[in-house]
Amino acid sequence: MSRPPLPPFDEAAAIEKIRLAEDGWNGCDPQKVALAYTEDCLWRNRAEFVTGREAIVQLLARKWTRELDYRLIKELWAYTDNRIAVRFAYEFHDDSGQWFRAYGNENWEFDSNGLMSRRIASINEHAISAEDRKFHWPQGRRPDDHPGLSDLGL
Repeated sequence: MSRPPLPPFDEAAAIEKIRLAEDGWNGCDPQKVALAYTEDCLWRNRAEFVTGREAIVQLLARKWTRELDYRLIKELWAYTDNRIAVRFAYEFHDDSGQWFRAYGNENWEFDSNGLMSRRIASINEHAISAEDRKFHWPQGRRPDDHPGLSDLGL
């Protein structure tokens, strides 16, 4: 299975890879998102360590059960041949209606087929008011004309 763009990455390919990942995560479909990772992908998500696609599916299913109306923006931080560093922010609310914004960094490593073999994510979040939200597009892909993180001052 191949998942272009493939390493080695240049800046344009890294940005494309990031946008494809963002689009997938904004779809909130754990099964579909997990296809971007190797069968034995190693993850650190906050303080949770998981290995493999099935564990990734389970983690994402739990995540999107708790994090409602999820909206995510990712942005390139750095890249090398088969690695990409990303910064991101996302907004969601819990089942009581409290909104949150989470900020983080991810380090990604890819195999030769363009599948992510390692994902290391550090994430912090804080409560925000509904009026402080910045991500207002309909569920799914962020519109091309919506500002990115730097444009929003995040």
